[in-house]
Order: sequence, then structure tokens, then C-alpha cells
Amino acid sequence: MLRHPTIETLQTLKLTGMATALAEQLEMPEVQSLSFEARLGLLVDRELTTQENRRLARRLANARLRLPAALEDLDVRAPRGLDTGLIASLATGQWIRTHDNVLISGPTGAGKTYLACALGQMACRLGFGAAYHRLSRLLQDLALARGDGRYRKLLRSVAKADLLLLDDWGLAPLTEEARRDLLEVLDDRHGRRSTVVASQLPVEHWHTAIGEPTLADAILDRLVHNAYKITLKGESMRKRLAKKPEVGHD
Repeated sequence: MLRHPTIETLQTLKLTGMATALAEQLEMPEVQSLSFEARLGLLVDRELTTQENRRLARRLANARLRLPAALEDLDVRAPRGLDTGLIASLATGQWIRTHDNVLISGPTGAGKTYLACALGQMACRLGFGAAYHRLSRLLQDLALARGDGRYRKLLRSVAKADLLLLDDWGLAPLTEEARRDLLEVLDDRHGRRSTVVASQLPVEHWHTAIGEPTLADAILDRLVHNAYKITLKGESMRKRLAKKPEVGHD
């Protein structure tokens, strides 16, 4: 008599994991041999897993990662300059806890965006909040926000992400206003949060690409000195994946 009302009560309390697990237990006669504590433990474990999965899904949705990437799926067989030891170290997330940065550079198609998104996905799995932005669009958004009164609010939103992913760094020249906005973003995060940057330009060319020497010094000072650097190389991964095996001839 109390079975269905109990499940409905659990659902009302938004304990959907426990409700589902209880419904499953009621369909499994062998579970009846378990003690009350054991069955309750199974229900609680299911609820914990359900809530963790729900929080992870919410973090991934908020991150808006460009690609569904994972560190476990990185192709380390191709000679791309990936240090598997460094990747394993980054996978622990300790660099996010100590507010260090990761700078990824390499030619078009080398896998920079994939690696950046994989680091973002890893951060979400570890319980951190992440936010992906193409740098040019973020700077455009900041310029628009300055005009309609949302500038400080947007800066605070960017600043609070545990991990900020800035993709396509250095693709377009920066205006004076864009340089100052970029400095605001990185100054808010320096020593407090971690940032991943992906760029086609080698790190040693970033100072020139930023343009104005004084602001370039200030921007890179907040980004480079406490950063892990990954330089990808080799043939475009997109080209490699697009290639089809040729039919052999005798």
C-alpha cells in the first residue's frame, strides 16, 4: 500500500534518483534479502550519482564548449608535440586550484580548440565552473556592454569562472579599447582564477600582436609567467581525419 505513495513522495521532494532506485528494487525479488541499511545505502548512492550528474550537465551547459572533447580521447599517436606526462598532470586539475594558466599554440587544425575544450570538460567533471569564449566575440560583447550599461556585470561574470577558455587569440588586430578590455579581464583573474588560451601564433609573437608595448607587457605579465605552454605541431588533424585509405594495386 505504501510503495507507490513513497515513490511519489520522493519525486515530490525531487529525490528522483532514490525514486528510480526504489522502483527498481521493487521489481527485483533478490533485493528483498538485503538488510534495510544495505537497501537504504543503494538508494542514497543512486541519489548522489543522480545529483552529481545533474550538476555536471549544468556546468557543461554553462561552459558552452565549442567541441564535445575529452582528455581521454586525445590522439597521442600522431606526432603533434603532446607531452603525455604534462597532459596527465593537467588532468588532475591541480593547476586550476593553484590558479595557473595553460597556453596552447600551433598551426591551423593541430587540435588547439579540441585540447582547450577537453581541459574545460575535465574542469567541469572535477567540479569547477568553465566558460568558453572566442576572444574576438568576447571583446565585441564587452564593447556592446559598455554602451548599454552591462559592462561591469559582464566583467564580473567572466571573472568568476574557475576556468576561462579564450580561443582564437591573436587572429585579428586589437583596438585600443579591446586591449584595455583584455587587460581588465586578465587583471580580474590574475592570481585568483585560471585561463586557457589557444592561438595560431607562437607565444613569443603575442607581444607584437597585441600592439601597444605598455599594455602588451601588462597583459602578458598576467598571463604568461605562471603558465604551462603546449606547442602543437604537425599536419592538420582535420586533413588527417578526412583522408581515406587508397585502394592498393598489385
